[in-house]
Amino acid sequence: MKRPRVVVIGLGVVSSIGIGWQAFWESLLIGRSGIRRVQYIDTDDYPTHFGGEVVGFDPIQFMPEAIATRLSRGSQFAVAATKMALEDARLNLNEKYFRVGVCLGTTLADIQALEKINERWLRAGDRKIPSRLIPQFPSCNMLGNIANIFGLSGPCVTIPAACSAGNYAIGYATDLLRMGKANIMIAGGADPFSRIAFTGFNRLFALAPERCQPFDKNRQGTLLGEGAGIVVLELLETAVERNAKIYGEILGCGYSCDGHHMTMPEVEGIERVMRNALRDAEIKPQDVNYISAHGTGTPANDRAESTAIRAIFRSLTNSVPVSSIKSMIGHTMGAASALEAIACVLATCYDRIPPTINHEVDDPECQVDCVPNTARDHKTRIALNNSFAFGGNNACVVFGKWEGENGGRGVKELHA
Repeated sequence: MKRPRVVVIGLGVVSSIGIGWQAFWESLLIGRSGIRRVQYIDTDDYPTHFGGEVVGFDPIQFMPEAIATRLSRGSQFAVAATKMALEDARLNLNEKYFRVGVCLGTTLADIQALEKINERWLRAGDRKIPSRLIPQFPSCNMLGNIANIFGLSGPCVTIPAACSAGNYAIGYATDLLRMGKANIMIAGGADPFSRIAFTGFNRLFALAPERCQPFDKNRQGTLLGEGAGIVVLELLETAVERNAKIYGEILGCGYSCDGHHMTMPEVEGIERVMRNALRDAEIKPQDVNYISAHGTGTPANDRAESTAIRAIFRSLTNSVPVSSIKSMIGHTMGAASALEAIACVLATCYDRIPPTINHEVDDPECQVDCVPNTARDHKTRIALNNSFAFGGNNACVVFGKWEGENGGRGVKELHA
C-alpha cells in the first residue's frame, strides 16, 4: 500500500531580507545581505556587533493592535508568517471540512519576554515585574498563540530541537497528515534575536566579525539572525480535489542523533541523516539536483558537512549545487531550516539556485559547488534540505518539484 502524498500549498516568511515569500525569494536570488549592526542590545562590550535582525516589521499589519501588544516578538513573527501562509493557501478555516493542526520548531521561543523579566527583576526587584510579561515566555506560548488566533482544533506540537527544529516540525507534520491525524498542517519555525543567544555564541567563539562565509577557506564563524518560516501542508488527494495551488511535494524526511558532542559535529551522523532522508524518499543520490546546506560558516561545521556530502554523492559532488542562505540572513536558529525549506520549494518551482554570498577563496577541505556569489539557473526536480543542531540532533527533508499532474494548478499559476 502506497503511503499518502503530502504537498506544500502555502508559504509565509518573516526575514531580514524580506517579509513575504516573494520579497524573500527575490532577495535570495540577487544575493542581498540582511546583516547589519545589532540594535536589540548594546554590543559595545562584545567582540562582535553584527547580526541578521528583521527591520521594518509592523505586527499590526498582520493582527489587531490589541493582540500584537500582548505578544512577544517571536510570537509576532510566528503569527505573521502563519497568516501569510494561510492567505497564500487560500484556506477558509471556518469550513468544518478542515482539521487544522500546527507543529512549530524553535530554539528559544519568546525568550525576549524572559530577558525583559530578568532585567526588571535585577533593577527593581521581583515585585516590579509587569504581570503581562509572565505568560509570554513559556515555549508553548508561541504555538498556543497561533492556535488561538486562528481557531485551530487539530494537533498542536512544539519541537524545541534548536537549529534543526524547523525541519523536525515539517517532518512531524507530514507524518501526522499521512496517519490521518489532521487534514491540514501548519509547520515551520520561528525565533527572535536574543541577548542569551548572542552572548552564548560569543562565548563559544562561534561568531564571525562581520560576514558569514560558508565553505570559504577564510570563514570565521556564523552570525545570528531572526525570523519565521511557515509552510501549509495538505494531502495531495484533497489538495487536488480543491484545485489548490501546489508549490511542491514532500518526498521524505530523515532524522538522527549523534550522541557525540554538544557542539562538535560528527561526519558519520550527518551522513546518516542524509541517507535516512534519501531512503525515506525512495530516491538515489544521483536524483538530487540541489542541496540546501546547513552551512553555518564555522570551520568545523562546514568541513564536516562537506565531508559527509562527498561521502554520499562522490563523483556527483561537482554537479550538485550546495548553497547556504545563512550567508545572507545569518543563523536564525529554530527558523533556519524552515526558511531554508521554503528556499528549497521555490528552487524546485523556478529552477533557480540561490547563491552562497561572501565567497572569496575555495577551501580544499570543503570541496562542494557552493554556488559562489551569484544565483544559478539549474533544473531542480529534487532538493535536499540539511539541518544539524547542538547535541547532534539532525533532520533532513527532501522536496520534489510539483509537475501539475492530477488536475493541480501547478507552478505556472503561482502568481495567479
